Amino acid sequence: MSGRIVRAVHGVRQVHQDTDFEVGLADHLRATHDLTRLVDLYARFAVGDGELDGLMRRAVWRAACRAFGRGVQIGASVGFKHIETFELGDGVFIGAQAYLQGRFDGTCRIGDRVWIGPQSYLDARDLVREDDVGWGPGAKVLGSEHTGLPVEVPIIRTDLVIRPVRVRRGADVGTGAVLLPGVTVGEGAIVGAGAVVTQDVPDFVVVAGVPARVIRTRKERATVYARS
Repeated sequence: MSGRIVRAVHGVRQVHQDTDFEVGLADHLRATHDLTRLVDLYARFAVGDGELDGLMRRAVWRAACRAFGRGVQIGASVGFKHIETFELGDGVFIGAQAYLQGRFDGTCRIGDRVWIGPQSYLDARDLVREDDVGWGPGAKVLGSEHTGLPVEVPIIRTDLVIRPVRVRRGADVGTGAVLLPGVTVGEGAIVGAGAVVTQDVPDFVVVAGVPARVIRTRKERATVYARS
């Protein structure tokens, strides 16, 4: 089926320095508000799409996060838990209604120019996304699971095992895909829409299906484009 190629937007967008006013506002909030008050303040501006709403969301995140880069965009109704553990790079985009589930002693590190689609779910208890990662709308990452032991105890009451999830530089995860605890998606890899990733994905391959399997390398796809 024929199609058309258009220029990328987010991945090539120039990241500008945030205004002194915005940075100063975040500094003021950090100095005058504890985490509970910051979360309460965020709720007042969480839903709107106006310029002030976006500015205040960024200011609260900058004040609360462990690290916060330049040119970050946070969509309406983005939710979070343990925002104080988050580290965001420059040019990060978080789409509307995404949810980031951190942990008080966890790690959530998101690199430069990462794009997180609307309605995504991130178990961010031990999560690292390197630079230039794409994350499709509704995609999910799970970083923990119940042991299920002892078997006579309801599973929901058993201990949790938290496993690290890593998404390497330049990878892309498709709409509705799911990454299970403990997996690494390799550099430049593509995870197809709706795939369920149960094991590590090598660099520069394409995986698809349930469970996800390698269906080709990206070099093969490059050859197809070159011939078209």
